[in-house]
Amino acid sequence: MLESVFEWLRTVMMMAGYVSGSASFPPALSREEEEKYLTLYAAGDEQAKNVLIEHNLRLVAHIVKKYCDDRNAEDLISLGTIGLIKGINTYKFDKNKKLSSYISRCIENEVLMYLRSVRKQKNEVYIDECMGTDKDGNNMTLADILPSSDEDISDIVADNIETQKLRRILKNILSETEYRIIIQRYGLFGVKKRTQQEIADALGISRSYVSRIEKKCLLKIAESYHIKNR
Repeated sequence: MLESVFEWLRTVMMMAGYVSGSASFPPALSREEEEKYLTLYAAGDEQAKNVLIEHNLRLVAHIVKKYCDDRNAEDLISLGTIGLIKGINTYKFDKNKKLSSYISRCIENEVLMYLRSVRKQKNEVYIDECMGTDKDGNNMTLADILPSSDEDISDIVADNIETQKLRRILKNILSETEYRIIIQRYGLFGVKKRTQQEIADALGISRSYVSRIEKKCLLKIAESYHIKNR
């Protein structure tokens, strides 16, 4: 869990640098270079994976540009980077299937799923949403009344340990307000994921101020874990 979170944060930060104009997108890899790094990554070379991610970041910008406006641009960029990483992780080398085409579909899927969810959000019921109170007056959520799954208890315990570890890390390096914003922006620890505008409305501040705080938090996390924007 921690590794995937920090990989995503690192990619979001790289993307932010290119979008802001502080860096130029690296050129697309040639077919020979692409095959080389795919082979290395298949053999376990994580640096090769990073190269594949960085040289395909322009696809995120290209696809997000088709759907974004001033209000949702950063949300879509964050989701697009998730699609990019998923694409690199799941691509199976095939000379008849271009990596860029496969990744583009993965990025677009993430963006479109989000946009569809926003449209029907008013009709959704969230698992952490209060559904009333029990006989003792305690709040009850949907999670409290759903039947338990058949998931192995050892997996549940392991996930809980990793979750608590990440929670401690964020609490140690972020202020209370920063922590609150980050867990809501990225839907951590069972909290419903919210857009920058939703958080701004709840806190009584501007969306641009939420954006600045979010970027500041990502830098703090990066500095703490030596996630460097190459």
